[in-house]
Amino acid sequence: MHIFVQRQTLQTPVCGLLGCDYPVFLAGMGGVARSELVAAVCNAGGFGFLGMVREAPKLIRAEISRVRAATPRGFGVNLIPAATPPDLLEAELEAVIAEHVAAVTLFWDMSPALVHRLRAAGCLVLSQVGSADEAAAAVAAGAHIVIAQGFEAGGHVRGRIPLKTLIAEVVARVDVPVLAAGGIVDGRDLAAALALGAQGAVIGTGFLATRESFAHDYHKERIIAAKPGETVHTQAFHINWPAGTAVRVLSNSVTRGEHGDPFAAGRRIIGGQGQRPIYLFSTDSPLRDMTGEFEAMALYAGTGAARIESIPTAAERLAAIVEEAARILDSPSSPEHG
Repeated sequence: MHIFVQRQTLQTPVCGLLGCDYPVFLAGMGGVARSELVAAVCNAGGFGFLGMVREAPKLIRAEISRVRAATPRGFGVNLIPAATPPDLLEAELEAVIAEHVAAVTLFWDMSPALVHRLRAAGCLVLSQVGSADEAAAAVAAGAHIVIAQGFEAGGHVRGRIPLKTLIAEVVARVDVPVLAAGGIVDGRDLAAALALGAQGAVIGTGFLATRESFAHDYHKERIIAAKPGETVHTQAFHINWPAGTAVRVLSNSVTRGEHGDPFAAGRRIIGGQGQRPIYLFSTDSPLRDMTGEFEAMALYAGTGAARIESIPTAAERLAAIVEEAARILDSPSSPEHG
């Protein structure tokens, strides 16, 4: 499938659907993608998702309000039903629907009833998938857009298919817009995704390492220091998530096995967020308002982390990505040229 790309603005059809200037999307990273980062990405012409997995409805409403106070542009919310207790999920949905957010991204399990409910409320529904079969199921359930998440992605990784292969398979399988996610940090990555038929790129690690990100400085600095091949795909960080799920993180004392069996009985507190304890082997990553042993927490990062060398503003990172992608796509040698 060939997607026409307007080179002057780097717009694709999905930009019109979501009301953004550029096909660059902030991943709804739990804890990290808060209002300051979402508003910054939206004001720079991208589209941002608040990462609200397992968050209280009061916080969700407050974060939505803060984004709206900082930007007139539309934005979305990321929810993960499989990792959220049913009662809390219901309260989250009620809050999101009552606030009339523009879009909601769902990840992991696909519930047609949930998709229909969000659609009926006027929300655009995105579903992040790890295979073409999952993409087809998401579209059958009513998803407006699918996000093809390659094995290179940081954080929770759904499948094991490299992004380049996955984009081609998903684009060939579904007739809705496809966004690419996994290891994307620069304009070269964006241009490659567009050339394969994706209509945009969802970026996590690249925006985690920005000034507006709610990630703790320790996490940002570890990304800046990352070397090629340093990320690890592991199930060691599992508390708070369904069994058998894997994440991609930077190597640390946990991935090196220095704390014993992650699945042994008992829990050890290694930090805190207000009154909430942070446990060793939990899926919590270091945030601005946390204290504790950050080195042993989940330091999420995609395989592109080694190519991130600074901590700019979100607007600066987005502009650099867009400018580089436009140069590549305008090149006579580009497959998109002509």
